[in-house]
Amino acid sequence: MSTATSAEIISLYKRHLSRGRARLAEMAGGAMEVSSQGTRIYTADGIEYLNCGGYGVFLLGHRHPRVTEAVIEQIRRHPLSTRILLEPTAAEAARELASVTPANLDRVHFVNSGAEATEAAIKLARALGKPNLVSTTGGYHGKTMGALTLTAKPLYQQPFQPLLPGVQHVPYGDPDALAAVLRKGENHCVVVEPVQGEGGVVIPPPGYLREVARLCRENGALFVLDEIQTGLGRLGAWWGADREEVQPDILLAGKNLSGGVVPVAAMIATTDAYVPFNRDPFLHTSTFAASPVAMAAATATVQAIREEGLVERAKTLGDSILPAIRTVLTELCPHLVTDVRGIGLLMGIELRDEEIAAELTLELLERHVLVNHSLNAHRVIRLTPPAILSDADTTWLLDAVAEAATALAARHTTHRTTSLERTA
Repeated sequence: MSTATSAEIISLYKRHLSRGRARLAEMAGGAMEVSSQGTRIYTADGIEYLNCGGYGVFLLGHRHPRVTEAVIEQIRRHPLSTRILLEPTAAEAARELASVTPANLDRVHFVNSGAEATEAAIKLARALGKPNLVSTTGGYHGKTMGALTLTAKPLYQQPFQPLLPGVQHVPYGDPDALAAVLRKGENHCVVVEPVQGEGGVVIPPPGYLREVARLCRENGALFVLDEIQTGLGRLGAWWGADREEVQPDILLAGKNLSGGVVPVAAMIATTDAYVPFNRDPFLHTSTFAASPVAMAAATATVQAIREEGLVERAKTLGDSILPAIRTVLTELCPHLVTDVRGIGLLMGIELRDEEIAAELTLELLERHVLVNHSLNAHRVIRLTPPAILSDADTTWLLDAVAEAATALAARHTTHRTTSLERTA
């Protein structure tokens, strides 16, 4: 473990990594995370944090015993492969993942990150003759060049223009707008999320995904469902697709697939959609994709989620925590909060403005609770806690929210009626 001081690490960040990241760390007190276990993060000076952030990665918490042991055993035996011979852990991981995906999504292409999964889907769409991409405003699909084309956020796109051609963005949750685009031709690929995570935990109207699926079928479009953040139990269901009983042509998985131990993601396709990659295994490849150590993590993760009932646990916890947070904020600072929303363990608190959102994040940090801002909606604080929260963890979280809300209300006393109050 590093023995460097916080000041030394910040200096190294400024010199070799990112001055901007270093400045943010200084604003947050310069804490350095050096170890973790379960729901907790520990800093170099011994402070314990409850992790309700991590951008949706830690559904199983940190260092889950089953995943950790599988990875350690694989490292001792065979961590990386030559990519020349067949390698059994990849086949076994594909079988496990396909066993929990919606029907007919049986073809698995493993990659190292969510953005790479998006890139694989874009390339597969082109190989299928569907080069015209359609995504939604507020959606987030990664920041590599192809994925960034789908991520409809000028802040991230403008420095890297021109991006991929032939891309259109339609309002999220609006099937009529999508229909107007798809009726112009049959060479479209539609990429949507069941819930927009980085967009600020935006939940579409009931039946939206079914309408997207229907429109894609009727207009010959390829339907890609990005479940990198929502999949594998985060929403209290195995997939957002399951909530509306839809079957996309391509499903993207990541974050939770890692088990919080080793980065891994995947593009999962139907047999019909996978034809180009099935025919030519060298059409789209990566040296480190499907590494044995990542495959060991993925297999153990799927097994742990299933056998420990973490999908059901995520729903139970979400059904309890979300209304409790809403009640606390309604009572203590309704003039600062415009909405509290979520499904399962993907929850968002929308504040009056970005400054208030930043203050709430720091107030929670002072109470040793880690949360995330939303990359496409800076007024929204996002909570993605593990599905292994104990009763004591839940009490810690709710007490921290109450104390943080009290502190905010004391600093910002101006009152105005908000949607949160009107619906309370």
